Amino acid sequence: MSLSLVQSRALIGLGAAAVAVEVHLANGLPSFTLVGLADVEVKEARERVRSAIQNSGLEFPGNKRITVNLAPADLPKDSGRFDLPIALGILAASGQIDAARLAGHEFAGELSLSGELRPVRGALAMSLALHAGQVVTRLVLPPDSAEEAALVPDAQVYRARHLLDVVQHFLPQGADAPPPEPVSGWSRVTTMPQSSAMQYPDLADVKGQLGAKRALEIAAAGGHSLLLMGPPGSGKSMLAQRFAGLLPAMTTDEALQTAAVASLCGRFALGRWAQRPTCSPHHTASAVALVGGGSPPRPGEISLAHHGVLFLDEMPEFPRAALEALREPLESGTITISRAARRAEFPARFQLIGAMNPCPCGYLGSAQKSCRCTPDQVARYQGKLSGPLIDRIDLHVEVPALLPADLMQASPGESTALIRERCTLARERAFARQGKSNQALQGREIDTHLLLDDAAIKFLNIAAARLGWSARSTHRALKVARTIADLAGARNTQVTHVAEAMQYRRSLAKAGGA
Repeated sequence: MSLSLVQSRALIGLGAAAVAVEVHLANGLPSFTLVGLADVEVKEARERVRSAIQNSGLEFPGNKRITVNLAPADLPKDSGRFDLPIALGILAASGQIDAARLAGHEFAGELSLSGELRPVRGALAMSLALHAGQVVTRLVLPPDSAEEAALVPDAQVYRARHLLDVVQHFLPQGADAPPPEPVSGWSRVTTMPQSSAMQYPDLADVKGQLGAKRALEIAAAGGHSLLLMGPPGSGKSMLAQRFAGLLPAMTTDEALQTAAVASLCGRFALGRWAQRPTCSPHHTASAVALVGGGSPPRPGEISLAHHGVLFLDEMPEFPRAALEALREPLESGTITISRAARRAEFPARFQLIGAMNPCPCGYLGSAQKSCRCTPDQVARYQGKLSGPLIDRIDLHVEVPALLPADLMQASPGESTALIRERCTLARERAFARQGKSNQALQGREIDTHLLLDDAAIKFLNIAAARLGWSARSTHRALKVARTIADLAGARNTQVTHVAEAMQYRRSLAKAGGA
């Protein structure tokens, strides 16, 4: 038979669209034509496939006119993931393997010139797409990629190390002369991720800073964003780097979503399964690096921090466009990247931890060094963070510098494990009450689940009017107050909870007016 069909998948955002690899062999001048909106990496498959087939002891039909079509024609295809299906299509069209037996399988893998299979990015996204679409098929992948895809429950994933491993399982019935046997590399993969103990830096390493630690606990319990402001060396970065350890353990669905995004960028490792990511891009990062982009669209740092932490150190030094691009994801938890020909949506449910100095020299309000900045310089520096962005950050906390004597005499604080237990218990209370974290409450849900006391309502109305808060600021302070009540085990949100929540939205304004 001179025509064959092999199934594969192309990555579009976190989705994996089905691609039919059609191969036709015809008489005529020898040629190898590849069509179907293929990127440069896919077009280069012609040379890899030719060499892999020949070096595996198989016959490449070099005297035929070979046409490979990747359908649908308007779907962009990139990377070397189509090497294996193209090679199998050529072998099936030339009668070296049984084309009918390829049905019910999907293939992806990059070929080396010797026929070895190399991992491809996005294997977990492929497997998740099959699971979400309830597509029952066998997925054949290279080593590492197969272990990744097998993390999805009930996935039928097979690992092949060499092109010959795949060929041997699709030989025509009654073939007289099978190809040479390679080392056995075909096997069904059932990955059982180990729920190893979470390995995060311990918050007990940070001495003092009880106020900042309390704010970290509230942020972890309710899913809130946080801005740390203080002079250089006060411990802002140490606090932020230990924040992920305070978050509750990831569910299987959260771990799969986070791993799928990391897989798209080739950053996934089984050793970090169910570990909440902490992404800390340098302040020279562009808006595209933060939110994602490119053609085809790739996820940015906010998506790689999905269900984890995005730490922006020296926050005012980031480009204004990059910071403003964070506004919508902070509200919606997703980012949609639109291009002229295609759009892709990536998850971005991250917790933002920002760190900044109070002024350009860093010592505004410090008891150790005097500030050299003029009021205009201070206002200009803090003005790099726009009002709408600051409005979306729930907690603003001042981190003062400790005197050397106090630092040496301070005893270690509570460990990460103890604080995480309280955060987990508070979040469980919130989920039992409303099915989501407090930060995710919207609209009527705030009125329904806040359970404000009458005295707390009166206190909040007076304080918000005097401080000139927007509706968003008021709602965010209420959600923080609900988290504080959950940490205290209180059913209703009381005046004390609202008063504490209000203290966490005054640090920046107070420093700016100093």
